[in-house]
Amino acid sequence: MSMQTTYESPVGRLWLATDARGDNVTGLWLEGQKYFGSPDLDDGEPNGDAPALTIAREWLDRYFAGDKPDPHEVPCAAPGSEFQHLIWDLLCDIPFGGVTTYGRLAREAAARMGRPTMSSQAVGGAVGRNPVSIIVPCHRVVGANGSLTGYAGGIDRKIALLKLEGVDMSGLYRPARSTAP
Repeated sequence: MSMQTTYESPVGRLWLATDARGDNVTGLWLEGQKYFGSPDLDDGEPNGDAPALTIAREWLDRYFAGDKPDPHEVPCAAPGSEFQHLIWDLLCDIPFGGVTTYGRLAREAAARMGRPTMSSQAVGGAVGRNPVSIIVPCHRVVGANGSLTGYAGGIDRKIALLKLEGVDMSGLYRPARSTAP
C-alpha cells in the first residue's frame, strides 16, 4: 500500500504517492492528466508526513517559488521499464529553464544503449508515461520545430511551467492539433 497526499500548486492540484514505507516517491500527477495515477493510488493511505512526501513538498515549494531545485534531491522509485528509466534519467539532466527535443533525447538514449539510432516515437512514449511529473521534468521536451506537443498534463500547464522557469517562448508554439489534453 502506498502513502499519498495532495499539493495545491499554481498549475492545479497535484497528487503525490510513495512506496509502502514512504521512503521514495512513486508518482506525482497533475489532477486530470492523461495516465493519471497508478494501480494502487486509490488504495493508498493518506499520510502527508511520509519522509519522501515531505521532501517532495519542500522541493515543490522551492520550485514554484522560482528556485532551481535539482530533481535528484527527491528520492524516486517510479515503476517502469529499464528503457523508461533511462529516458526519465535523461529528463532529469535537462537544466531548469532549458528545453530539449525528442530527437536529441533519442540520440542520447541510443548512445547510452550502444545503438546507432533510437526512435523519437519510442522516446515520446516513455516521456509521456513519466509518473513523476514536474520533478522529472518532461515538460521541458518539445518537438524539433518548437511545437509544444505531447504533455500529459495539458499544453496550458506545460506553457505555465516553462514560463515559470523563464524559458524563452519566442521559438515555441502551440500546435493546431496536439496529443496532449
